[in-house]
Amino acid sequence: MTSTTSTTHLRQGLARELAARGLLTDPARRAAVEAVLRELFLGDVVFRSNGTHWEPARREQLGEDEWLRMVYSDTTWVTQVDGISAQEAAGPVSGRPTSSSTLPSLVVRMLELADIREGDRVLEIGTGTGYSTAVLCHLLGDEAVYSVEYDQELAATAAQHLRAAGRSPHLVVGDGLGGHQDGADYDTVIATCAVRTIPPSWLWQLRDGGSITTTISGWMLGSGLIRLVLDEEGVARGRFAADPVSYMLARPHERPPRPTFYAHPGSTRTARMSPDLLDDWTGLFVAQLGAPSAELVRTAAGPALVDAATGSQAWTEPDGNGWTVHQDGPLRLWDQVEDALDAWQQAGAPDQMAFGMTVTEWDQVVWLGAPEGPCWRLPV
Repeated sequence: MTSTTSTTHLRQGLARELAARGLLTDPARRAAVEAVLRELFLGDVVFRSNGTHWEPARREQLGEDEWLRMVYSDTTWVTQVDGISAQEAAGPVSGRPTSSSTLPSLVVRMLELADIREGDRVLEIGTGTGYSTAVLCHLLGDEAVYSVEYDQELAATAAQHLRAAGRSPHLVVGDGLGGHQDGADYDTVIATCAVRTIPPSWLWQLRDGGSITTTISGWMLGSGLIRLVLDEEGVARGRFAADPVSYMLARPHERPPRPTFYAHPGSTRTARMSPDLLDDWTGLFVAQLGAPSAELVRTAAGPALVDAATGSQAWTEPDGNGWTVHQDGPLRLWDQVEDALDAWQQAGAPDQMAFGMTVTEWDQVVWLGAPEGPCWRLPV
């Protein structure tokens, strides 16, 4: 298909844009962005939000020049919603995105944080469209890249994209939370999906000194980006980055079906913390640490928390002078959230760079300031 717009020019323009923002300081990574044809990984249709639904945006309707300008913008393009691919959609659909082509600046940022070097063997969790896999192949060579995709349809499509790009990494269809033992030991595990906790298999398949770069998220959808380094004792440690980065949760870590929320009166008290803190990027992350099994529900009155396993709930409403919280069920969810937020505020409400994480096969702890400071155990 021909176009009056040069894709070479667009790729170079994208690289210049990212470099001007300080995101492409490494010549090898810049060369990869300039070399990989992103249009090969998006097919001919993507989803765009209209505020309430996801509408298919079709190449043939937009025209070639507009399509390519869209492809080479620094934007995440949703390619699947609740298992429905953009190619299959006859019209607007509703639901949650389940796959996307991540914005190039985030692909580059993940590679930067992972500190991938020539000669490394990398395990990528989440092949997706295959774009980030192709960038890894350009940097390291096809033989050094192993990529696991959970969704069979996505995996087949990504394989087609990569063949079209002239790339042949090791592609695996399966649960990325189990890693891929056949390629171990890896220098780096890099995840293009979020996890609630670090799967032990990722630790087992790393060499000593190897690293894991991923986002830690949860059912409130608070996220923290981190690089963990494995020592010779089998303990992985690291500090979170400040970047406001989020990925879709790995499918086995996804939220369970939520029961219908009813505002049970329960026990009532004045809230010590404003629920507005949950609108802060780090505040939401901290709240999630305090109540890791709760899902956040936005209501007309204010934020509510629902625990699917126990039926516990907490909901807030303004009372003229502040906020009232109602709690019902065996877990005092708002108490847990307020305790975590109080520890964070007493430390000066720092961003996520103040937080770190220690991971072993049997325990995973996020801490504030230092390992001996306030800490929260993740569900394992």
